[in-house]
Amino acid sequence: QVQLVESGGGLVQAGGSLRLSCAASGRTFSNYVVGWFRQAPGKEREFVASIRWSGGSTYYADSLKGRFTISRDNAKNTVSLQMNSLKPEDTAVYYCAARPGAYYIDFQRYDYWGQGTQVTVSS
Repeated sequence: QVQLVESGGGLVQAGGSLRLSCAASGRTFSNYVVGWFRQAPGKEREFVASIRWSGGSTYYADSLKGRFTISRDNAKNTVSLQMNSLKPEDTAVYYCAARPGAYYIDFQRYDYWGQGTQVTVSS
């Protein structure tokens, strides 16, 4: 009963920035965890960052810490991912996902998924 829609993807040069947004509708819960994942062709879906819908602790993939920032705006039912200093290897389809309860970095643990938004970083 949770619908997620990503937006904000596009084409950007290396070193540039993008801000992705995940809008939620339907029945959402304050204890839900929202995660960002990405998947490049031929690669497994990998964890990017996560935050509880109600706010609190944030978690990041070690390789992305310091460049990416996750945040939430409960009033607007959105979770954002600010991506700075983008590199060509960041090119992927980015998904937002949600699950009730505890934080996990495994995509198999998440119940609800958006359709994804393409991020392409050129050199």
